[in-house]
Amino acid sequence: MRRRLVLAIAGVAAAAIMLLAVPLALVLQRSYRDEDLLRLQRDTVAASRAIDISGQRRDPIEVPSMDAVVGVYDRSGRRLAGAGPAAAPEVARQVVRAGQPADSTEGDLLVVAVPVLDGERVGGVLRAARRDSDAPRETRNAWLVLGGIGAAIIATAAAAALVLGRRLATPLERLTVAARRLGHGDFSVRAGRAGVTEVDAVAAALDATAQRLGDLVERERTFTTAASHQLRTPLAALRLELEALELRDRGAPELAAALAQVDRLETTIDTLLSVARDTRHGDERVDLSELVGAAASRWRGVLAVDARPLRTPSGPRPAVARASEQVVDEIVDILVDNAHRHGAGAVTVGVRRVDAWLVLDVADEGSGFAGDGQAGTNGGDGEHGIGLNLARSLAHAEGGRLLVPSTGARPVVTLMLPAADRGE
Repeated sequence: MRRRLVLAIAGVAAAAIMLLAVPLALVLQRSYRDEDLLRLQRDTVAASRAIDISGQRRDPIEVPSMDAVVGVYDRSGRRLAGAGPAAAPEVARQVVRAGQPADSTEGDLLVVAVPVLDGERVGGVLRAARRDSDAPRETRNAWLVLGGIGAAIIATAAAAALVLGRRLATPLERLTVAARRLGHGDFSVRAGRAGVTEVDAVAAALDATAQRLGDLVERERTFTTAASHQLRTPLAALRLELEALELRDRGAPELAAALAQVDRLETTIDTLLSVARDTRHGDERVDLSELVGAAASRWRGVLAVDARPLRTPSGPRPAVARASEQVVDEIVDILVDNAHRHGAGAVTVGVRRVDAWLVLDVADEGSGFAGDGQAGTNGGDGEHGIGLNLARSLAHAEGGRLLVPSTGARPVVTLMLPAADRGE
């Protein structure tokens, strides 16, 4: 913005100077020429008073000494004395006809002709020609002065534009920093005031937004904390009951499975609570290949009960993503559970790489998503529940995306996570 502002103001100043300086320079050039011509005319008139062409004294005509080429002509146009064209030029004949001084320009020469009086009438013409050298030199000097003044004005305008641009850009840069901090979750940020009405209005709106978002997030975190504590109490009681049953009947496999599910549920609550509080570290890494292998160990037996195989085709190794292992593990469980509950046939979990992203696909051989296929976008579609909504929220919290590229037969749900070797 600063550069555009400086260029715009400097351009306007330059255009204004051109519109003013060029006509002024032309006027000065003509003025200098007219001044030289007037000076030559004045000198020629003064010199003409000393010329006698009556012939009464029978003396030769004395040509006055001037800083010019001087010639004396009679009324017929014949040169009587001095230098110049042998025949009187048009300017001399014009003086004879009008009886008044005349001037003209012949190339780079300034030419003046004045009448020489013989009594009460025009007896001849005194012609003086001088090279026009002063006017171009003075015009050139005037151009240099005008150019210097113009350059100073443009430099001053550019400096003023820099100051103005800094005054306008600095508060906008502060707003950018505040908005970036707000986007990173710092709801305590407040934008400063710059004394510019429009910028201050944006800053006030940003402050109000930060305040409202902070209050909203705080309420949600408080609710999440309270809900998690409420869930932990019955879970702890359930664990105690199951452990008591296990002490009385150590050989019951169902009790071990139930305790494993309780452990899994507690882990899920801890993970969701961590996401809600945003207490995770941003430098966490997870190897998707190893995670898929662990998930396959958990789900292969569950799916086998329904005669459904779990396939994990080999993918890139290592496949390290920038995400929390607990969160991604929870997402994979949601996706596999969704395929188990609502899909059919074999379940396939694979990992692949697409540019700077690691992609984890979960597919089954069922009939696909019901409705418009926008699974999990509006609280569940009625058949697949709210699990995909939760998985999508968790993926976004890790900087990834959850997509449903194939919603028809043999549906596919895709989890995209930034690769660990990708730039920030």
